Amino acid sequence: MDLNDRKFKILEAIITDYIKTAEPIGSRTIAKKYDLGVSSATIRNDMSDLEELGLIVQPHTSAGRIPSDRGYRLYVDKMMQSQELSPEVSELLHNVIENNIGQIDYLMQQTAKALAALTNYTIVVTEPKSPKLNIKHVQLVPIDDSSVVAVIVTENKAVKNYVIRVTDVPGLETLNSISNAMNAAIKRYSLQDMESIAAVMLQTFPESRELTTKFLKTIISAVRQNDNVQYYTSGVNNILGFPEFSDVGKAQNIFRALEEKDILITLFDRNGEHNNDVHIVIGGENNTKELQDCSIVRADYNFGNDSYGSIGVIGPTRMNYGQTVSLLNAIIKNLDSVIKNLSKDDNNGG
Repeated sequence: MDLNDRKFKILEAIITDYIKTAEPIGSRTIAKKYDLGVSSATIRNDMSDLEELGLIVQPHTSAGRIPSDRGYRLYVDKMMQSQELSPEVSELLHNVIENNIGQIDYLMQQTAKALAALTNYTIVVTEPKSPKLNIKHVQLVPIDDSSVVAVIVTENKAVKNYVIRVTDVPGLETLNSISNAMNAAIKRYSLQDMESIAAVMLQTFPESRELTTKFLKTIISAVRQNDNVQYYTSGVNNILGFPEFSDVGKAQNIFRALEEKDILITLFDRNGEHNNDVHIVIGGENNTKELQDCSIVRADYNFGNDSYGSIGVIGPTRMNYGQTVSLLNAIIKNLDSVIKNLSKDDNNGG
């Protein structure tokens, strides 16, 4: 059975209305609210055809119809239109990124918070990571006679601090020499070739064997931690505001999933496969059982040449897909623009 233009419009009307009201809609309501130029009887017949195709369902006897996952999929693929953001929202998103671009963890937190407030959905943002082990700079800074801080800066400008305790901390000149030698070794060798780096460092600074050994172990630890995806969530309790999740069991399932790091990593980390396209997973299309009453809209963002992360929006299947896609596209565009400007400044010595 093919869908003619009128059936498409009826399906769109049902989805549009259900997104706004969360209430099933009948043929009479559609005839009154949407100027389709046909009677409610004709609309009722077309709704029967849509139901036969599995695009809408009747949740209760004598009730109106609501969209099915298949109906939402057709809507998203064929009918959905992105929504133009207001100047105020566009400025807000730009400022969130521009004002926090120098602090990756805070940027991710603020991005998640802003999107949760704008969508009223649950937001998950993963910190950018690189498939390569890119460390840009390391530096030893003295604390006291037995402690130094190892400052490790990654290519995506994330800064990590680690305290190293040793029997005796050398002078500042030696610490700077060790730091410079380690930076040179990292650039010369692959970080996977730790033995070569260790040999160079121990040969160059035999009197600081304890510190150089612990420094190298700290860098290895930082590299391993970089392999673990860090993520930030915001608006988790927003789920409770939707009537379809008033069922305690459904809400608990969603909360349980959002607390499981492995589930979130599976949803939003693509093991090196990424692009800036927006991906939409609707209801039962989701392999995670606890989230099959939800839809997930996700986009990847680039952070520099090799680093990337993901931004995901989790909400009911009746979420406002057009608005959500527009917001994600705006975030990706702003991130890309700000990062490119920073790269130009770096290249120009700014």
